[in-house]
Amino acid sequence: MLVNNFDHGISSGSKSINESVNGSHDFTIRGYSLAKGMGAGKYISSDTFTVGGYDWAIYFYPDGKNLEDNSMYVSVFIALASDGTDVRALFELTLLDQSGKGKHKVHSHFDRALESGPYTLKYRGSMWGYKRFFRRVSLETSDYLKDDCLSMHCTVGVVRNRVEGPKHFTISIPPSDMGQNLKFLLESETGCDIVFRIGQETFKAHKLILAARSPVFRAQFFGLVGNPNMDQVELKDIEPSIFKAMLVFIYSDTFPEAEESTTTGSMSSIYTASTNMIQHLLAAADRFGLDRLKQLCEAKLCEEVNTETVATTLSLADQHRCAQLKAICLKFAAANLGGAC
Repeated sequence: MLVNNFDHGISSGSKSINESVNGSHDFTIRGYSLAKGMGAGKYISSDTFTVGGYDWAIYFYPDGKNLEDNSMYVSVFIALASDGTDVRALFELTLLDQSGKGKHKVHSHFDRALESGPYTLKYRGSMWGYKRFFRRVSLETSDYLKDDCLSMHCTVGVVRNRVEGPKHFTISIPPSDMGQNLKFLLESETGCDIVFRIGQETFKAHKLILAARSPVFRAQFFGLVGNPNMDQVELKDIEPSIFKAMLVFIYSDTFPEAEESTTTGSMSSIYTASTNMIQHLLAAADRFGLDRLKQLCEAKLCEEVNTETVATTLSLADQHRCAQLKAICLKFAAANLGGAC
């Protein structure tokens, strides 16, 4: 009798991961006309740049790389400029249209990666590129040449392989509580060194935290004409509730929700009051350079456009350069108010 003693109780696994490490370099040639006449095989080189642990350079041949093959063309190549063997990489060369039309001339190896795979460079000095990159006569009458200047953008993606084995541990990582801790400092007034006076109300805060979050506060406290020793600031043209909401965001990096106690009445009036608060908060965010808060307000206002608020929201969007919010308001007005608001 044949007995199978093969143990199926132990198994393992691993993953082979192929990925590219990408980097780019811009190369500009000024005085193109002075480079002509160097002779076939003579090139102008960019500075070396590093991608994926290897040095690279762009070679531009104004009279072509080979006289017999392409004397009528300019040649462009990307060369491995450091020691390495069998370096596998993907490449893209772009000749930039300087007319502003965006019609760049792109030669991309990235697009053909599924068909042919990465290009292998065997040793230092190995190159990838085009002998007939562009016909010289056409180049000199094109929008790629402006004020005797050419500009190119080069992208290199070095292919790497790594193996991931099974993880033999599981550690639960708690979410960040930095915002909660900083908010506690604000609420407990621990270590506060600045007092803001807004009407009859005062708010204590920390100059370093405000300066880290807002370029306006940074300039006010620590800029060339700032005063790091000031201990009081009086603010006008802002409501205390709005300033408090802005402080909450500065410390916690979360959007301050409107307190239920601030709104009473019908659902419609609550909805309008919430929108009004966000409108004022957007203006404050723009005033103090809080771009993330400004975008959060813009996103929420986009969701809350209605017939009662569209006019004020549109005016706000125009004043504070909120292009998406302005477009939403105009679209809503055209659909619901006959194009007038």
